[in-house]
Amino acid sequence: MAAAFPLTTDIASAASVEENAKICATCHGESGVPQEKTTPIIWGQNEGYLYLQLRDFKSGARKNDLMSAVVSSLEKADFKALAAHFAGLKWPNLAQPSPSKDDTKKALTVIGSIGCTSCHLEQFQGDGTTARLAGQQPEYLLNTMTAFRDGSRANNPGMSDLMKAVQPPDLKPIADYLASLQVIGGNSNQ
Repeated sequence: MAAAFPLTTDIASAASVEENAKICATCHGESGVPQEKTTPIIWGQNEGYLYLQLRDFKSGARKNDLMSAVVSSLEKADFKALAAHFAGLKWPNLAQPSPSKDDTKKALTVIGSIGCTSCHLEQFQGDGTTARLAGQQPEYLLNTMTAFRDGSRANNPGMSDLMKAVQPPDLKPIADYLASLQVIGGNSNQ
């Protein structure tokens, strides 16, 4: 993955949040739309959630070689500044297609049974430290749920436990349903 998106600027030498954000845009997109469908949208994502993920990449609690390298020289203040910057941007509505009625019913049944809205809230906008799921890249959502389910993502034990209760064939309908939801208000700051 690193070869596909070479980082020509050392993030430690970046003098400002804007310069650091340009490095993030290499993968996450200059207009909020990531280059790869497996890369998450971070524009308009919840500030506390972004901060926690940056912290977890640096500590190794969340595994991703590219992200770990990118954040290795950053400090807590950098995480806070980047999280605030991206949270303040407008979430790009990608107008993902709606899943079939059967897949929507399957997704809603599973979502209801494991209580996703307890943390991600009714519109799947999340709160300060919980991820916004509505309108996210479906491939990213599918990969993330799979990683929680198989234990390869372990920075949130509660999510790992919940995803273990979901059967693999149900993951794609959930991802497609969540991706099809429109983001209300663009981000939590608007």
